[in-house]
Amino acid sequence: MEGTELIAFQIISNVGMAKTKFIEALAQAKNGDFPGAASLMKEGSDFLVEGHKVHGELIKNEAAGNKTEFSILLMHAEDQFMSAETIKLLIAEMIEWRQELTFPN
Repeated sequence: MEGTELIAFQIISNVGMAKTKFIEALAQAKNGDFPGAASLMKEGSDFLVEGHKVHGELIKNEAAGNKTEFSILLMHAEDQFMSAETIKLLIAEMIEWRQELTFPN
């Protein structure tokens, strides 16, 4: 496996782990473990950063004139990447709301 296919799988792997950590964080928050939720959100964010790095290399290569060949696999990787970003934002809000409901001012 090489080239675009490898990049796509690296993105899918990293952002898939990120989504898993974000969902686990929400479960921790539902159980009242907000420090655990924060830790899992950080882990998920770290995986998302790795996905960003791989994605950035793809963009740099194309900006340098190396055309990226279209593939369904790469399109799937892009879709997973965007959904991980969205899930992170939504779950962060959900955790914040739960925390505010658990510990009202």
